[in-house]
Amino acid sequence: MSLVNIKDLFVEYKTGRKTEIIHAVNGVSVEIKKGEILAVAGESGCGKSTLAKAVMRLEPVKSGEIYFEDVDILKMSAKELQSFRQKAQMVFQNPYSSLNPKMKILDILKEPLQINTRLSDSEADKIVLEKIELAGLDASCLGNYPHEFSGGQRQRIAIARALVPNPRFIIADEPVSALDVSIQAQIINLIKDLKEKYNLTFVFISHDLSVIRYIADRVAIMYLGEIVEIGSAVFKNPKHPYTKALLSSVPRMTKNAKRIILSGDLPSPADLPQGCKFHTRCPYAMEKCRANIPQYTGNTHKVKCFLYE
Repeated sequence: MSLVNIKDLFVEYKTGRKTEIIHAVNGVSVEIKKGEILAVAGESGCGKSTLAKAVMRLEPVKSGEIYFEDVDILKMSAKELQSFRQKAQMVFQNPYSSLNPKMKILDILKEPLQINTRLSDSEADKIVLEKIELAGLDASCLGNYPHEFSGGQRQRIAIARALVPNPRFIIADEPVSALDVSIQAQIINLIKDLKEKYNLTFVFISHDLSVIRYIADRVAIMYLGEIVEIGSAVFKNPKHPYTKALLSSVPRMTKNAKRIILSGDLPSPADLPQGCKFHTRCPYAMEKCRANIPQYTGNTHKVKCFLYE
C-alpha cells in the first residue's frame, strides 16, 4: 500500500533572462510504499532534490498531483498543510547550513512543537530529550550551539529535529554526502534502525551508489528529470542503458570490471532532446528513440526503454 503517490509531476524554473525555461522534473510518476526506503539516484542536475522539495511543497509545481494518504497536497488548505508538515519531514543535505547558528539545540528541536502543538514546556522538553537520545546524542548537547558540533553530530541533530513531530514520512536529501566515511556508516545505520523501529517511510537521495545498495528497498534512477528505471533489483539486474553505465562507475576490486563510458555531454535541462531523453548518449539508440518517448514496461521492475518493448 502506498503512502505517497506522485502522478505526472512537472516542475519548471525560469532563468534570470526569463526567456529560458529549466525543465527540472518531467512527468514523474511514482508510488512510495509504506515502510520502505526508496532511494533516488542520478547525475547532478537530474532533478532529485527538486522532486524532493516539490513533494514537501517547498518548490512550486507546474502540473501534476502528489497524494499523501490519498489527499493531494497541492490542493491542501493552509490548515491541512500544517497537519501534513507534522506527518512529513525533511533532512537536508548540508548540516552546516540547515541548523540556525543563533539558536541553541534545545530551541531548534522545540520549535516544531511550539509551532504545531499546544504542549507545555515540560512536555516539549521530554519529547526533545527522547528524540535527541534516539538520534544517538544526549541531554548535554541541548544547551550548545550548532557550531560546537562535528558534521556527523549536526546531522544527528537534524534527524532528531525531523523526528520531533513523530512523522510517518521523511525525505533525506544527500544526508551523508558531507560526512566522513566512518560517520556516514553511523548515520546510515541510524536511518535503517529508525525505519525498522517506527515503520517510517523514507525517500533517500544520494550520489553514492554503494550507500544506496546497502540502505534501499527499491531504487529509482533519474535522468534529465525523468525516472528511467525503478525496482528492487536495479543493482542485480539493471536494464536501462543509463542505469548500466551509472552502476559501472562504482569502483570494484576485480580486474575484469568494465566501465561503460558514455559518449557526448549531458544535455541542458533548458534544451531537452526530442524523443527519449537519453538517445543522445545511448550506444543502442534507434531511429524511433529520436522521435518517440518510450513508456514503462514491467510491473515490479519498470524500465523506460524501447529495448524492452
